[in-house]
Amino acid sequence: MTVDPAVLDELGRLRSRVPELSGSVLATADGLVVAHDSHGIEPDTLAALAAAHLALARRFAHAVDHGELRESVVECDGGYITSYTAGPNALLTVVTSGDANLARVHLEARRCVRRIVKLLALEPAWQQPPRPEIPHQTGPSSIPLARRTPMATLSGIPRRRTAAG
Repeated sequence: MTVDPAVLDELGRLRSRVPELSGSVLATADGLVVAHDSHGIEPDTLAALAAAHLALARRFAHAVDHGELRESVVECDGGYITSYTAGPNALLTVVTSGDANLARVHLEARRCVRRIVKLLALEPAWQQPPRPEIPHQTGPSSIPLARRTPMATLSGIPRRRTAAG
């Protein structure tokens, strides 16, 4: 995967403006890493967990009819994990220490997200290309396979006799 260098530069600038930042990960809404600036934090794990957290937080927002989710904050004993939506299909997650000024983190991360959204709109190289169509085959190999269900699979297993049967 090729990452736009401008996106990496933006994550680097975020780190320089927020010294308490431990790491940042830009990911797709389904948990794939687009870009990261994380040292000591596994970006793939953080992206997957952040995507799951984003989906749940979006459900919370809709359940109370508060509109679209913009960000979510998790406060821990050792610091903060904050996720910001970056358009409809991406999110930026930042991890900061406990002594971080959360208002400053929000200010800088929101600015970073706005710039990243513009970059992604101009150069969506991180998006996967559409899958090619599978050509239709003819002949004996074009016969459809039998539909298999869990119960059909279980029917071939001998059943244990019970006292009643």
